[in-house]
Amino acid sequence: MSKNLVSGASPWGLAWEKFFFYFMGLRKGELRKDVEIMRKQYPDDDADQLARRIVNAQAPLSLAGGALLQLPWLLPRASPVLKLLGISTGASVMVILNMTMLLQVALVYGYDIDDRARLKEIFAIVAASGLAGGASALPHLARLQPGYKALAGGAAVTAASQLLGEAAIRYYRRAVEESSVQAASV
Repeated sequence: MSKNLVSGASPWGLAWEKFFFYFMGLRKGELRKDVEIMRKQYPDDDADQLARRIVNAQAPLSLAGGALLQLPWLLPRASPVLKLLGISTGASVMVILNMTMLLQVALVYGYDIDDRARLKEIFAIVAASGLAGGASALPHLARLQPGYKALAGGAAVTAASQLLGEAAIRYYRRAVEESSVQAASV
């Protein structure tokens, strides 16, 4: 069952697809395989339960990624270039994690991840992940010890990723429900 959330001609070309799926490291086959493994592991779960398992499985990775975003700030003598490199690397990891989560949730609800409509959704996740990465800077506003800043930054990124996951679940579930209602009324 393949669903398309966005209809009409797509301005997204092959270059965008290559950017998100090759440069950013997303492998569609691996995503499909991971979702199938989850379905076999939890055969009695409905789509909502399975999607929440995917979102919750990302929590430890988000915590670690958010804490790693703090690592450059723990090195006060590091050059600004090294700090920027560390932050951009950590942010890239978080973007990939969130894009992976979004596509796996889409698969759970029966969406075709080869459909170009997913590119628009991924672009929204990239923007939201940037905001989530910004949440990791919040501990710098407080006067915390460096170790506590890393923990607080990790918790902030974890919370933001969980919110993104819940938003993806509501988004795909609502679209499935709307298409079911439309199909029933025809």
